[in-house]
Amino acid sequence: MTTWLISGAARGLGAEIARAALRAGDDVVLTARRTDRLPTDLQASEHLLPLALDVTDHAAIPAVVQAAVDRFGGIDVLVNNAGRGLLGAVEEVSDAEARSVFDLNVFGLLALTRAVLPVMRRQRSGKLVHIGSRSGFEGEPGVGLYSATKFAVAGISEALAAELAPFGIQSTVVEPGVFRTDFLDASSLSLPAQRIADYDGTPAHVTLDWSSQANHSQLGDPVKGAALIREVVAGDVLPSHLYLGRDAVERRETLIERIHDDLAAWREASIATAHDDTAEGAADVVPQRRSPSASLTDA
Repeated sequence: MTTWLISGAARGLGAEIARAALRAGDDVVLTARRTDRLPTDLQASEHLLPLALDVTDHAAIPAVVQAAVDRFGGIDVLVNNAGRGLLGAVEEVSDAEARSVFDLNVFGLLALTRAVLPVMRRQRSGKLVHIGSRSGFEGEPGVGLYSATKFAVAGISEALAAELAPFGIQSTVVEPGVFRTDFLDASSLSLPAQRIADYDGTPAHVTLDWSSQANHSQLGDPVKGAALIREVVAGDVLPSHLYLGRDAVERRETLIERIHDDLAAWREASIATAHDDTAEGAADVVPQRRSPSASLTDA
């Protein structure tokens, strides 16, 4: 029996992941800011524990984690799904607006992860699933600050994967493209208070116009996406990144080609910036990464 703790699970991808886990017979601790608004099928089940949680309220998180452990005996999978979007040109977004989305998408994720990791370290097992975004591997116009939060999520996940491998804990970042959820609703998406007219007709504001037209007609199917996430988590080894949706896969492939071209154009000049004595015993910039299969007994 696998126990899941899912944040931001009242609707959208989080709710569908909960449903997929429940259909598989798993136990699910489902958290949302308001549990009274949960769909009826996510309110009553012996395998389900719905709990109210706003992940920006860091003081409330330990009690939720303890309630999960008390009910099901542990936590096998943490899904960091709570988050929201922020549209607007980078210049338009105020510091307060940027900090607000970072507080939820990044610092809320960190706080919940820190609270769950002691449980997983005691178990010497666990899987962290961080819901990132296609915008987390490619900065796009009109979503620059949202992209910044999801780039941060990807970097955190990669670091956690290396840091936690000795404890038998894995970490992956799921990077969906556009999925047919409520993500583009006003309840999940913010706009900056300032709108700069010079950006009208440019890519930054084209994204704003697209968001109002595309709501609930996006390409991705959240039921199928959640089923794939559950399938991947059920396997032995998590991928470092899980690209979700045709648009995410195609954009990643395009970006790989662009990175290859950038490297090829400047490779020799970049290498030549090293000190002449680099080959004569100079220290590596970072220590060599240990194998993910390494255990504490290998130290």
